[in-house]
Amino acid sequence: MSVINHLIDTLLFVFERLNWLSVIDLTLVTLVFLSILLWLRDTQAMTLLRGVLLVLALLSVLTSLKVFPAFSWLVKTTLPALLLAVPVVFAPEIRRALEGLGRAGLVQHNVTASSSIPTTISAVVTAAARLSERRHGALIVIQRLDGLDEYIRTGVALDAQVTPSLLLQVFYPNTPLHDGAVIISGTRLVAASCVMPLSASGVLMPIPDRKMGLRHRAALGISEVSDAVVVVVSEETGAISVVHTGRMIRRLDAERLENILRAFYGPTSPPRGLARLWARVTPGKVFRRGEG
Repeated sequence: MSVINHLIDTLLFVFERLNWLSVIDLTLVTLVFLSILLWLRDTQAMTLLRGVLLVLALLSVLTSLKVFPAFSWLVKTTLPALLLAVPVVFAPEIRRALEGLGRAGLVQHNVTASSSIPTTISAVVTAAARLSERRHGALIVIQRLDGLDEYIRTGVALDAQVTPSLLLQVFYPNTPLHDGAVIISGTRLVAASCVMPLSASGVLMPIPDRKMGLRHRAALGISEVSDAVVVVVSEETGAISVVHTGRMIRRLDAERLENILRAFYGPTSPPRGLARLWARVTPGKVFRRGEG
């Protein structure tokens, strides 16, 4: 009973001293933790975070007990080293978040104003539809604001006009350039057979059909480190997917693919200020769980 009375007295003590500044302070702290949890959602880091929180809770309970003075001393002594280890464990996620914040601060140029964009979209949609019918795998990266020079250098420079015939020829099986990705900038197919970074988020691991392989991991990987739009055609099923900022929309037909690409380059203004910052810091994952 005394414990309950003490708890009630503590709560009353807290609420008596609560003012509007305290409410704002608590709200900011809550938003920070909410952003971190949303940012780590559907990643392997969430599993690590659960483990870290469980260990911290267990250590807090044990160190609060006065019957273990030696153990409490050990925990307090090694705690600074544990805090230094956190950035090492979460290094990829921290880098991804900082890159997202950096892109959120960029001035959005009018990438939709160019009259050449519809031509590029039509060529990509036509090629993707034909590749899907033939079940020829493809990985098409469409550059936006972020530069992709480091990935362009890994492939074969082409600098050719984007056409459906060219894309079909590049991704024809067993041709020299069919492995890897093509990178498109404006109306130019800049390079082919480019090496993309593979996603390490583990998002594709829960997919039961196991139909998504290296192409989809590469598409997620480049979308996590840049703002590029990626079109993927599955070699096994012919399914078409679109990937952007770690999000994937699967099982698209030509009409839906064209609508999605035009939405990225259409006249609608992108979110600005806090809305764009929130979208960058908390990218979600969108999947259609059919065959890939």
